[in-house]
Amino acid sequence: MQDIEIDPVAHNRAAWDKYVQEGNEWSIPVSAADVERARAGDWSVVLIGHQPVDRSWLPADLTGKDLLCLASGGGQQGPVLAAAGASVTVFDNSPRQLGQDRNVAERDGLELRTVLGDMRDLSVFADATFDVVFHPVSNLFVPDLSEVWRECFRVLRPGGSLLAGFVNPDVYLFDHEALDERGEMIVVHKLPYSDITCYSAEERAAKFGADAALEYSHTLADQIGGQLAAGFVVAGFTEAPHQSSASASYMSHYFATLAVKPD
Repeated sequence: MQDIEIDPVAHNRAAWDKYVQEGNEWSIPVSAADVERARAGDWSVVLIGHQPVDRSWLPADLTGKDLLCLASGGGQQGPVLAAAGASVTVFDNSPRQLGQDRNVAERDGLELRTVLGDMRDLSVFADATFDVVFHPVSNLFVPDLSEVWRECFRVLRPGGSLLAGFVNPDVYLFDHEALDERGEMIVVHKLPYSDITCYSAEERAAKFGADAALEYSHTLADQIGGQLAAGFVVAGFTEAPHQSSASASYMSHYFATLAVKPD
């Protein structure tokens, strides 16, 4: 069912710009009160679903730490981490998502840098630039991961850490409409899955909307094995249910890893 070639970066950039206009939950910025609490040391950020990140996965003191929020626009994690003391760069494919971060920074007087680009190409950054890469669930929007992990490894300093959230690939087995509308888990797809290979353009438009972001499943070998192949040591693992899916009582939708670049 392959269409005329689609550029996933351009397509998903437009999709996420539209999601921001529509008020997608991952594009609603944190409040000024959240920022003030973070300045006082009372803060949390999410990597998968609505589950706060284990604070032990991050440096005990973020003051002066160079932190890259990778594919993490929307005015949510970046401003909180900046208010907590980190020197934050937010990198995202959507101009409007980055605009949400700039809006919060201007509103609350935060120092925060935004950079537009594809998560697979971090060439704008020199080697060993960051102490932490914070990468919430987003790599489902690119068709291949090896460059993501290699670039994360390159831009981290020795001893630096990558916090990465990603989707359990098994969720892509099920019929989207049956799950969302009737709560029925009906297996219809083989893995690996992508919107492009599993549906024609007409079918995608009918199921998700013509302007919906393109999604791709990735095996655990590509997710965790890919980090190991890039040179990381995986030091932590956790999982979380989807915040609203009917299948959440049966399986975890999200996984997250803490990976370290050896000294």
